[in-house]
Amino acid sequence: MTPPPALVLHFADEAALATRLAAALGGAAACIDVHAFPDGETRLRLPPALPRRAVLLRGLQQPNAKLAPLLLAAAGARELGCERLELVTPYLAYMRQDMAFTPGEVVSQRHLGRLLAGAFDSVITVDPHLHRVATMDEIVPGRRGVALTAATLLGHHVAHTVPGALLLAPDEEAGQWVRSAAQAAGLDHAVCLKQRRGDHDVSVALQGAPVQGRAVVLLDDVASTGRTLVSAAQVALAAGASSVDVAVTHALFVGDALAAVRAAGVRHVWSSDAVPHESNAVSIVPLLAAALRQSGWRTDFRC
Repeated sequence: MTPPPALVLHFADEAALATRLAAALGGAAACIDVHAFPDGETRLRLPPALPRRAVLLRGLQQPNAKLAPLLLAAAGARELGCERLELVTPYLAYMRQDMAFTPGEVVSQRHLGRLLAGAFDSVITVDPHLHRVATMDEIVPGRRGVALTAATLLGHHVAHTVPGALLLAPDEEAGQWVRSAAQAAGLDHAVCLKQRRGDHDVSVALQGAPVQGRAVVLLDDVASTGRTLVSAAQVALAAGASSVDVAVTHALFVGDALAAVRAAGVRHVWSSDAVPHESNAVSIVPLLAAALRQSGWRTDFRC
């Protein structure tokens, strides 16, 4: 018996990515109907007949507004007959807080992971901000966790667009992605040293990075306030870089962040479509589709 088509459940604001993912899997996308009540509560309506296995696509940028509907949608899918439910969350929030830095702090990574593990059979994400945790399996205990990376996609895009560019990590945390991208695309790379004194107070040092006369591309997993990228771009240009571009997996660009990055002298901004944004230049759909196939999507899926 031929397995039925894959079903990708999604919310309206991610319809484009869901449609492309469903097409890559040879299946269909179905939008979750959302009604917001005046008091802030939400009513959800899913397709009334669900297969035994489905994907729920939901990026968790602006997580506080999205988590309750996500968990309700997962519970509703179970009631409607979905026995195996996989979460594809291109951006996974609350990963930075992986330990209590001061007494009483809530370790959000641990608790969000447990919530997702209780709702989904697997969690697939892209470039999660993991440092003291080695794998996504540790984030979602007892479930399958998959961490994909868009770094190589961005590296190839940079190599094609700016041949011979120097990939520069704006801080040590970004070094892992820059090294992967540089190795895949055959580019030189270097890592900056960052000092953060607050959410909007950041300074970056080049640590002898050879930027003089080079086309520099700052590569990072996420652009949020943009202040790290601003500082790194200013320092690189002051040190003689011929140009500075930016490539990021997750283009959050909160508030005036994108304008500030451009005002710092950045020429181009490229991002993956993990987060919908005007700077999207490379697609993560092939990564997501391959990960779902590796989980046995087409071999154990049955109505």
